[in-house]
Amino acid sequence: MRYFVTGATGFIGRQLLPLLLARKGDVHVLVRPGSRHRFAALRERLDPDGSRLQPVVGDIAEPGLGVVEQDCDRLRGATVFHLAAVYDLTASTEDTERANITGTHNTVEFADSIGAERIHHVSSIAVAGRYQGVFTEEMFAEGQELDHPYFSTKYEAERIVREQTRIPWRVYRPGMVIGSAQTGEADRIDGPYYAFKLIQTLRSQFPQWAPFVGPEGGPLNIVPVDFVARAMDHIAHLDGLDNRAFHLVDPKPLSLGDTLNTFCRAAHAPEFALRFDRRMTKMIPGDTMKVVGGLPAIQRVRSQILDRLGIPETALAYMDYPASFDATHAQAALEGSGISVPRLHDYAWKIWDHWERHLDPDLPTAPNIRRAVGGRVVVITGASSGIGRAVAAALAGAGATIIGVARGVEKLEEMRAEVEELGGTVHLYPTDLSDPDACRRMLERVIADHGRVDVLINNAGRSIRRSVMDSLDRFHDFERTMQLNYFGAIALIMAALPGMKARGGGHILNITSIGGQTYPPRFAAYVASKAALDAYSRCLASEVAADGIDITTVHMPLVRTPMIAPTGIYKSFPTISPEEAAEMVVQAMITRPHEVSTRLGKFGELTHAMLPGLHNLIMSAAYHMLPDSGGRPKGDGPKEDAPVTAEAYALGMLMRGIHL
Repeated sequence: MRYFVTGATGFIGRQLLPLLLARKGDVHVLVRPGSRHRFAALRERLDPDGSRLQPVVGDIAEPGLGVVEQDCDRLRGATVFHLAAVYDLTASTEDTERANITGTHNTVEFADSIGAERIHHVSSIAVAGRYQGVFTEEMFAEGQELDHPYFSTKYEAERIVREQTRIPWRVYRPGMVIGSAQTGEADRIDGPYYAFKLIQTLRSQFPQWAPFVGPEGGPLNIVPVDFVARAMDHIAHLDGLDNRAFHLVDPKPLSLGDTLNTFCRAAHAPEFALRFDRRMTKMIPGDTMKVVGGLPAIQRVRSQILDRLGIPETALAYMDYPASFDATHAQAALEGSGISVPRLHDYAWKIWDHWERHLDPDLPTAPNIRRAVGGRVVVITGASSGIGRAVAAALAGAGATIIGVARGVEKLEEMRAEVEELGGTVHLYPTDLSDPDACRRMLERVIADHGRVDVLINNAGRSIRRSVMDSLDRFHDFERTMQLNYFGAIALIMAALPGMKARGGGHILNITSIGGQTYPPRFAAYVASKAALDAYSRCLASEVAADGIDITTVHMPLVRTPMIAPTGIYKSFPTISPEEAAEMVVQAMITRPHEVSTRLGKFGELTHAMLPGLHNLIMSAAYHMLPDSGGRPKGDGPKEDAPVTAEAYALGMLMRGIHL
């Protein structure tokens, strides 16, 4: 038997192909010229000999699928499986129509032209649109409201199959398809996956026993992809079922609320103990909810929350369907096959585990880094060494245009050579970042040369470890530190903001210090400058949030960089590497949080707020136990640091990383 499959490298297609190959037939797969590598990987896994899984170069958007005559001759009389489609609620109307309507029209014409034995078309329960009540497999044109391009195009695609093909057809309408019940494997985020970031956030912020209020909702008909593929394969090879539709759905679906709680249990997250029905909002007099929801301030807050959780606005409205779906024909066809929808409770943990390991958009994976910075202009100050250089290297393969800024030209060139060897694109702008005017002029040149600044990382800094009593005659220490750590950064931010606002988005990351949370002694000059930048960031963040601009403060712990090298006692203290610090920054570029802190930093902040007296005693002990910086060297000899006592070392380990 010969098969011709469109969309074979897609989500359902990758599950269906092994089943068709197991029937000892030859499987021909429509492959776009740009997707040959995906097919090659698929064939390597399923048919290493390449004898039964064959590519057919073409495109569903082309008349005749763009298939050459020689391939048409090979496919005469084949059974066609049409899986190619756009399933994304957030896709553009143009892309959705091209794939779902034009693609189906071209596939039907192609199937007719090669005299195909039969065409099997994957539709969706979306054809029911906003139908109220039970939607059966015999139903199609019921006057239902199709108020989204995905609904209307899937409806139109099924209509084309029903009315225009001259060969027998079978239509399959799956529910919301999620990952495999066997492995949890999936390749996209939609449907119930949109709630996973919310569940993960609740888990990280609250104990599992904490009760929450959530929606009850109607039946959420979700099915695992392996069930859909197995059911299609089985029904497709039964006799006497032509010109019929089959609902591949869960005959006993859980409600939206029960589905969410099932995944909450799988994630060990708090559950929605109190659930409300949306119909309760109708009890509120008049159009109160509509008026309140339409307020600009409410809409902005709603938009920001959804964006933070990765939930598209359109997807929120279609989390549950008003219709329920009868599957009498499909259940009868599957009777005795052993193929049935597994209980979500039995495999939800696999779905969650795969998402958290592979699909979580906040993971610092190469695809997520590329999503965050690919094609964007990223300015990094202090890029010649330490954290800045490590961040540039981490972004090398992500498709960003990296703007390296520092004072030393030679070290900047070394950084560029390193990053370009890793595949990155780097442009250098040597600048004295302690001069606000020079900072503004530099950023203006960057915008003139590259059109914009999408991400600004204020990383350059100067640290001085000296007590205030030893600085009474060194007022310039405080001036110099403030010039670089605060005024230089502010000048860059203020130069970048207008363009970011005009484009409706941007990201500014300010690398401050854990010292701004713990207030260690001997760092008054440094901590004050970083605390000023921290306070500025907090005030600015709320002002520009509605403009799509995110401000992130990274409270960095002690890092092994040239900045701390002059302080010899740090050789005895635990530190993190520049690469580990870069991971913190890159993670922040992906998630765009308001702040990034270590647990010790948060603990110090909490202690200072709730027990300021205790905090002061601890820091006073640290001041007296930890040695001061060595005196000025005599003659040409090296600077000597005071020895570190056992007690001082123990205290340093206890307060790991705050000495910056």
